[in-house]
Amino acid sequence: MRYIEPIKVKVLMIVFFVIGSLGILVGLSPIAAGQGVIVTFMGVVNIGLGAFFAFLFLTQIKKDPDKRKRKKS
Repeated sequence: MRYIEPIKVKVLMIVFFVIGSLGILVGLSPIAAGQGVIVTFMGVVNIGLGAFFAFLFLTQIKKDPDKRKRKKS
């Protein structure tokens, strides 16, 4: 898989966890009476995506600079 900068992965991870948590809370509250199950399910999907990006963040190998572009002294 391609290397993604850690700051981008952190932002995506936080966004998915926050939106997933809010989705679960709204889905389980009486606000979403008719569509509560669907909203809760979408919140769980977002939590799963946040977990995927957390896994990506923790297992990424740091990208080495390209040795072909380095100046020889």
